[in-house]
Amino acid sequence: MQDLAARITDLFLNEDHGMKVTKASEVPRSYEAITSEWLTDVLCRQTPGARVIEFRFDVRDDGSSNRRRIFLRYNEAGAGLPASVFCKAAEGLDNRLVLGISGAAAHETNFYNKVRSRIQIEAPVGLWAAVDPESYASLIMLQDLGDSVTFCDERTRMDWDRATRQMTTLAKLHSRFYESDELGSPSIPFSTWPEWWRNMTSVSPKFAESCDIAFGQSEPLMPARLFRRRSEIWPTTERSVERHRELPRTLIHCDVHLKNWYISNTGGMGLSDWQIASIGHWSRDVVYTMTTALTIDDRPRWEKDLVRFYVDLMAEYGAPKVSIEETWVNLRQQLLTALAFWTITLRPAPGMPDMQPMRTTHEFLRRLYAAIDDHDSLDSF
Repeated sequence: MQDLAARITDLFLNEDHGMKVTKASEVPRSYEAITSEWLTDVLCRQTPGARVIEFRFDVRDDGSSNRRRIFLRYNEAGAGLPASVFCKAAEGLDNRLVLGISGAAAHETNFYNKVRSRIQIEAPVGLWAAVDPESYASLIMLQDLGDSVTFCDERTRMDWDRATRQMTTLAKLHSRFYESDELGSPSIPFSTWPEWWRNMTSVSPKFAESCDIAFGQSEPLMPARLFRRRSEIWPTTERSVERHRELPRTLIHCDVHLKNWYISNTGGMGLSDWQIASIGHWSRDVVYTMTTALTIDDRPRWEKDLVRFYVDLMAEYGAPKVSIEETWVNLRQQLLTALAFWTITLRPAPGMPDMQPMRTTHEFLRRLYAAIDDHDSLDSF
């Protein structure tokens, strides 16, 4: 992995980031490389005579990817084509390293190019997506959801109806490819969650150390008895990952914190940001969703009924019925890797970009610490 990181770095430092692209087969190195000709080839090929005659960018939004809207104007033949699109790119070196080495850019590209049309859930629709196999530059273009949806964050009030709609979205996703022979094949070409985890943690040899430092820095956010078991957190996190090798497999989203959910104009709960889509057990998605979406007061009151609701839906959609007792063992164990995603957010490892506002990170850590303590997750193996 270090050799790959060195190669990506060398290519990045020596490439022309503004080199213009004109054909849909080309991956832009930056937003500045995009031209009207490229946008025409990407967006107008199904509309004879249509072409993009003008475009402009919205303000940047940088995190693990570099996000921007593009506002478009077409000639008369392009009437009815999208007036704006939403894009996610890997412009910066840190973004290229994280999204490239972990496989995140490739995973999200494969989701939109190969899987999205096969699942009946509320989720964005892809218009174009590609990763350059040499430079690891990438760009994913989506239909702009605009004002038709409300994106959630830690301040969003989740009532019972919204929480059950989240479970419905997850059950539809997880049941679709449950134990399918296609998992890992060219039609569903995702790595397993343990494989993804190894790639991600190899991006920086100090990933585990950074998570541990963040755990120490966030002591005020957690119950005192959990902090006293600090030395057990990372070994148990690793065991949480390895459990996926033993459990039934399906396609999982893997990064289902509340900020990746949105409320559609019909009230449905949709999932965005598919860059960590992987093959693993559904328990990670279920417990990660509930714990970040619900307040510390609401979660204990609702979680058991939500899990029963989800398990019943999975059986209704064709997956084998599992016992609630077995389910809760898995859910308790999977809280640990959800926590790692937010300790590393609090203190990114070297080579990783800043990813979330501090207020979001602190609130999700509070919720995760409370759940890990409530469920004695460290004693669940």
